[in-house]
Amino acid sequence: MKQATAPARTRTVEIVVPVHNEQRVLGESVRRLHTYLTETFPYGFRITIADNASTDATWRIAVDLSRELSGVRALHLDAKGRGRALRRAWSASDADVVGYMDVDLSTDLDAFLPLVAPLLSGHSDLAIGTRLSRGSNVVRGPKREFISRTYNLLLRSAMGARFSDAQCGFKAVRTEVAQALLPAVEDEEWFFDTELLLLAERHGLRIHEVPVDWVDDPDSRVDIVRTVRDDLRGMARVARKTLSGAARIPVPPRVRAARLPGGMARQLPSFAVIGVICTLAYLALFVTLRLVTPAAVANGVALLVTAVLNTAANRRFTFGLTGRTGALRHQLEGGLAFLVGLLLSTGGLALLDLVAPAASTAAEVAALVAANAVATLVRFLMLRTWVFNPRRAKESTR
Repeated sequence: MKQATAPARTRTVEIVVPVHNEQRVLGESVRRLHTYLTETFPYGFRITIADNASTDATWRIAVDLSRELSGVRALHLDAKGRGRALRRAWSASDADVVGYMDVDLSTDLDAFLPLVAPLLSGHSDLAIGTRLSRGSNVVRGPKREFISRTYNLLLRSAMGARFSDAQCGFKAVRTEVAQALLPAVEDEEWFFDTELLLLAERHGLRIHEVPVDWVDDPDSRVDIVRTVRDDLRGMARVARKTLSGAARIPVPPRVRAARLPGGMARQLPSFAVIGVICTLAYLALFVTLRLVTPAAVANGVALLVTAVLNTAANRRFTFGLTGRTGALRHQLEGGLAFLVGLLLSTGGLALLDLVAPAASTAAEVAALVAANAVATLVRFLMLRTWVFNPRRAKESTR
């Protein structure tokens, strides 16, 4: 008698929709997502509405939706925070892949299958939607576009990130990877995504990017100033943890033998920490000087002071050179990086003055952050390949 073969297990994806006071769009968005997945998605799915401390009718609507639609469940948290909601839902998930998307469904849903397919196949460990790719089609205001590009440029230059869009609300992770990463992720709010990605990249995990069509929600209530401030603090904390080696997670065997170029594994974290500290000092000095001097003068003085400190700190901590031998030469050669930064930042201020003659100090700071991000990348390349080239460094310690 021929033995019956057990049916293959269906692969399952759990999509978390974090919400806080979203009664305006919750019902329509979840129904649209559920219909789309039911009709087009070839794998099993579950939608989890994670209500984090809503004070309006959001929780009641979430419960009603869980009763109305199969495969939809409602999860309630007593405290706010997108990261907190994702941590709670992902930690308890038994799906093969977990992900999330913003409740306003700003991202076109046709990108969802390309997002999760590489994870289900085992090709990649994490996947993110990107609005900053040439293949993306994005509709949003110039203010949000500028802030997004500046933030991601800062991540790439100061933190060495290789992913292009940290904050797009459209991500997925293999569940085993997510549950290994979560204990090391500290943030519970908007920086959660960035910290998760930086930690994953630090451990050699593979991040897949999908260009998306994305339309901005004009009614978004994100506090941009507070978010930027918290993100900068988060970057400094992650850089500090990376430098100290505090974050350790299991990594797949295929990445254990991966190696950066000689010395760079140690140099990048140190350079990142020094870069974040010097950037914050530069901005603080600029804002202070701006009260009594023109923007160009304040920028030049602030940049010169922090450039000298940056070169000295990288000489000692990033490239391990001590003593006075060669110190003056290193400062003079590092001065070329200062000139690059001065050229970029002065150009940024001039462009801002051309576009908005009466721009606020906050706008000037944003322009300087963008210019400084590019200058930071140039600085690292110059310091590593020329100023503190291993052969020259060896000669200076003889």
